[in-house]
Amino acid sequence: MVFGEKRIFALIVEDDRVTQMRHRMLLKRFQCESQVAENGKEAIDLYRSGGSFDVVFMDMEMPIMNGLEATKELRAMGFNGLIVGVTSRDLDFAKQVFSEAGADACYEKPLTPEYVTSILQQINKS
Repeated sequence: MVFGEKRIFALIVEDDRVTQMRHRMLLKRFQCESQVAENGKEAIDLYRSGGSFDVVFMDMEMPIMNGLEATKELRAMGFNGLIVGVTSRDLDFAKQVFSEAGADACYEKPLTPEYVTSILQQINKS
């Protein structure tokens, strides 16, 4: 997306296909480029192979590697973009554990235009 002057690339890490589609469509409305990984391991592999993202929308519970493990791993590998936890669980608990794992924020599923606007404004300031 060009939000201000900056083109924004997003990675959606989500195992549920309906949620993947909803989030991709929402980000497209904001003219964000997006890619999907179906679990944390795929996200790590994408980053390791040279994928570049401004923001990662990280589901909490996924098979193979969950969002908390993937967030810790991305940070350990030097990823310094925004990581936004996304959950359908108790939000207070999710905010705490995502923050401890290295995420910048945490929102309830599904993402809303208000959430995305707030996140894009943060990216545009950096």
